[in-house]
Amino acid sequence: MIAQAGQFVLDGLARSWISQNWAFLAIALTLLSLLVFLVLLLSKYVRICLNIFVDTPPPLSMGPLDFQPIHGEVVRFRSFDGTSLRGMHLLTRNRAACRGTIIFCHEYGSDMYSCARYTRPLLEAGFDVFTFDYRAHGESSRGGGRYRPLQWPSDRELEDTLGACAYVETYLTAEDRPVKIGLFGISRGAGAALLAASSDPNVQAVLCDGAFSTDTTLIALMKRWAHIFARVKLVYENHTESFWRLLLWLLMRFAQPKLGCRFPSVRKALRDMQPRPIFFIHGEKDSYIREDQTRLLYADAPNPKYLWVVPGAKHNQSAIVRPREYAHRTIAFFRRHLAGEAVSDAEINAAESDVA
Repeated sequence: MIAQAGQFVLDGLARSWISQNWAFLAIALTLLSLLVFLVLLLSKYVRICLNIFVDTPPPLSMGPLDFQPIHGEVVRFRSFDGTSLRGMHLLTRNRAACRGTIIFCHEYGSDMYSCARYTRPLLEAGFDVFTFDYRAHGESSRGGGRYRPLQWPSDRELEDTLGACAYVETYLTAEDRPVKIGLFGISRGAGAALLAASSDPNVQAVLCDGAFSTDTTLIALMKRWAHIFARVKLVYENHTESFWRLLLWLLMRFAQPKLGCRFPSVRKALRDMQPRPIFFIHGEKDSYIREDQTRLLYADAPNPKYLWVVPGAKHNQSAIVRPREYAHRTIAFFRRHLAGEAVSDAEINAAESDVA
């Protein structure tokens, strides 16, 4: 009887408290429902965006046999984390008139021999080229852990690029030559080159073809594809920029541990970079990495800087669409900013009709 009486009293108190605080309970339940809805919504978006992040490889510029490979001295060297990488020295014929050394950073899914598509004119113009395979590409080792190579420049590609820089700098020191290098990167390799240049003062100039920053490009892709997955138009058309930044942060929190690497922001690296000459090249018809992504990087880059949007070129096809102008501009850029020759901005920016 005492227990029943006690329970009756408690039930009465509970009913009394609810009747007095019903408004508070209604608000709390509404907020809880809203919170659950937001969690479910964000979880759905994260799952969708993780698929975009992992399963959307960019197209290669052309087929693997669209150029004649160049062969040189093949060497092994170490990435900054100790991973064994394969590289190759390509030396200009006139050793006494060598203008400098350029490190080539290939695109995702390619290898060191693809340098022939882009750097053959530089070799003929008197520049040495050092090209290498990124980890899990060509004959370089895969490296340890859960790392999985993707099209986005990660801290692993940064370590590989810095390892290539350190190897070439040691080589130049042994040859009693000035320890000054240029970087030439394609797509993901361009992002890795910019990340490396921000921390290596021996990098004198960087040429980037199809460069992008992972963070801004992912946000653009998420916006572009959200309407396919979100059935309610209100859901995908009314998000603020803060929502997309939050979604990107959540995506990275899931993706980075799963993939065993980090994805630094190329755009932030540019903002922190000491003034370094940078030449941005991008295809006007690039449907994978839109032109505006390179323009964002160009806006954040320190002076001196150059931008060439190539008419009619798709992803990484600028060297194929405008080969003479591509050769002229890349040579002029490195002659001025690596070899230190008297080359004007007008020559670097010369249109194809102006190229002799």
